[in-house]
Amino acid sequence: MSDLAAALSAAASAAFAAEGLEAGLGAVKRSDRPDLAEFQCNGAMAAAKQAGKPPRVIAEAVAERFRADPLISGLEIAGPGFLNLTVSPQAVTARARALAADARCGLPRVDAPRRVVIDYGGPNVAKPMHVGHLRTAIIGESLKRLFRARGDTVWGDAHFGDWGFQMGLLIVALEDELGDLSEPGLSARLEAMTLDDLSNAYPVAALRAKEDAVFRDRARKATAALQVGDDTNRRIWAKMKAVSMAALKRDYAALGVDFDLWNGEADADPFIADMIADLQAKGLLEVDQGAQIVRVAQETDKKELPPLLVISSEGSAMYGTTDLATVVQRRTELQPDLALYVVDQRQADHLEQVYRAAAKAGYAARESLEHIGFGTMNGTDGKPFKTRAGGVLRLSDLIADATDKARARLREAEIGADFSAEEFEDVAHKVAIAAVKFADLSNFRGTSYVFDLDRFMSFEGKTGPYLLYAAVRIKSILRKAAEQSVSPGAITVAHPAERALTLALDAIAGAAVAAYDKRSPHFLAEHAFNLAQAFSGFYAQCPILSEPDASVRASRLALADLTLRQLALTLDLLGIAAPERM
Repeated sequence: MSDLAAALSAAASAAFAAEGLEAGLGAVKRSDRPDLAEFQCNGAMAAAKQAGKPPRVIAEAVAERFRADPLISGLEIAGPGFLNLTVSPQAVTARARALAADARCGLPRVDAPRRVVIDYGGPNVAKPMHVGHLRTAIIGESLKRLFRARGDTVWGDAHFGDWGFQMGLLIVALEDELGDLSEPGLSARLEAMTLDDLSNAYPVAALRAKEDAVFRDRARKATAALQVGDDTNRRIWAKMKAVSMAALKRDYAALGVDFDLWNGEADADPFIADMIADLQAKGLLEVDQGAQIVRVAQETDKKELPPLLVISSEGSAMYGTTDLATVVQRRTELQPDLALYVVDQRQADHLEQVYRAAAKAGYAARESLEHIGFGTMNGTDGKPFKTRAGGVLRLSDLIADATDKARARLREAEIGADFSAEEFEDVAHKVAIAAVKFADLSNFRGTSYVFDLDRFMSFEGKTGPYLLYAAVRIKSILRKAAEQSVSPGAITVAHPAERALTLALDAIAGAAVAAYDKRSPHFLAEHAFNLAQAFSGFYAQCPILSEPDASVRASRLALADLTLRQLALTLDLLGIAAPERM
């Protein structure tokens, strides 16, 4: 089912082709000036050089062929040759009916589905999640939902940090605490271990490693022992991982984020030995100052890109080694066509090293590995978000703060006085998550933004709570309609506000394609907001249940029902759930 822009493009392309010009010149898009026209075609400008004629002459010839098309009721030539198009009332009504009949509400499928892995977790074992993990989780979850909804086979992978030198640090810190790692002290200590124990121990151990060469060497040896399977070290590691995983899953669940694969760096470890042997066999490993590296620099590079460090001078696998082995693991277990890494933009150089090494070794095509970078979440001072004391805010504390703020706003608005305590808490949590997620996803992911919880929690303006209120209002209308035995009917678009709402509904295809192609959910966030605004205008100007004409009443109720379905779908792609009432 084509959206209006696609249908208009097909008709305009036929008109350009009939003039002996490239059909692609007939591409139609939504107008940059909706006050002047609904859609526009700028192909005559590009065709001028090809045809050797003034663009307005070309536009007039194309318009002559195009004006009789039943899709349009108005066509004007503006400026040097822009075609401004107005869609016919019949075409608008037909589009509204097609959208209403479509279970997907106009969301298009991809032509060629792919197997896609989206890596969007990255929290570390032994450390609580903090606000630095927020953007990767929110953006990655939305992309996973979007790619899956469009027809791809998708795996979301947490890929948490549970391997490497940080594990060795904690093992020797525990050893120093116990004096030795023999029984029964070890079992008792492991049984009593908490995430707070680990998160408190790690910074102390990390600082000590910087100042104490002996301690640092012990940690490296403990890391190596863990990697080769030492039983005691593996037991300690397994307990640290289990304690951390329980907390990670709890925080992710509160945020409305889930993964198909809860893999960590350790899951790639079994692939490392064979991978290193393969790199050696292919002549890609070089010895450099006692370490083993893969050179990835290219002559076309505008800045120096260091080689990928695979094996340290102490014989340990490195961070990049595990990432490269993860490419091998995914190729072996999943055979993905595409892997998206939703990772802080500051990791761009490291990921480029890994991607080039993977391509050089033949583990994955370079174009199949994409870094989906993002900017920082800043405080109102414009600097990376911190607590008032200057520390890094835990993610669980951020969610709790947002929920507290949501409770206060609901009470200020006198919402929930008749709710049970359970329903009130559910609504408050959904409002909080909507505020946090929409604030993030309404920005292009590559930009940084200011996190201002007071502004994000407003029920007015471009906010998550505003969108929830719009969805809840439509739900209320539909409940009242059911109580009055009023049913949706065939849609006929007549009023200008009905037309504006239909055109807003029609825009979902373009928003979904743009979000998918550019890997940026902000196109969907923009669509959700535009749709909610269009419905607000429709609701203000077009009575629904009080409309005396039964056919108009049924048509408008059908438009409201369609709006709710599409809005709920779009919000779900953003990872946002709306309550039943507010």
